[in-house]
Amino acid sequence: MLLEIDPQRPRPRQINRVAEILRKGEIIVYPTDTCYGIGADIFNKKAIERIYQIKGLHKSSPFSFVCADLRDISKYAFVTDYAYRILRRFLPGPYTFILQGSREVPKMMLTKRRTVGIRIPAHPICEAIADALGNPLISTSAVIGDGPVWSDPKEINEVLGKRLAIVVDSGIIPAMPSSVISLLNDEPLVLRKGKGDCSAFTDAES
Repeated sequence: MLLEIDPQRPRPRQINRVAEILRKGEIIVYPTDTCYGIGADIFNKKAIERIYQIKGLHKSSPFSFVCADLRDISKYAFVTDYAYRILRRFLPGPYTFILQGSREVPKMMLTKRRTVGIRIPAHPICEAIADALGNPLISTSAVIGDGPVWSDPKEINEVLGKRLAIVVDSGIIPAMPSSVISLLNDEPLVLRKGKGDCSAFTDAES
């Protein structure tokens, strides 16, 4: 089902409807500041397993997740003073930060090194959904296999609609991946250059 939500003025009733669907273990597509993402409640194992099936990925490929704010991040990851300064400077924004995961994170969301990828996208709908849900949701781009990341929610709905509860339509989003930055051991390392300026991190490396 396609649900149009105005990205400038998202209506609370619509946002709460999406959050309730996530609580029921359903899968959605929602907008971020980099692309449309496939999402589910990180505490619903069956929903996450269905996303792996939809995307044709092995469970050894960890997903990142979206938090509502910095307070959320400190609950699900160990944040040093240095990391906090970085997060406060660059979030919300088109970055995925790799941090050491806390005990609050479900095991299937952790890498073998017990790290997590965390996002706070600069998109009002995305932030509102995470806030209304009350805990993080999966963040993985709306792409199947080696195909392109979809920019048009109507196209996503045509292809995946029957496997999703809702596709949140906030218009066309030119797809570009987030920049991925590791902050492990307080040593910034650019793992992927995407949308978002990485010069501050490459300067730190030199």
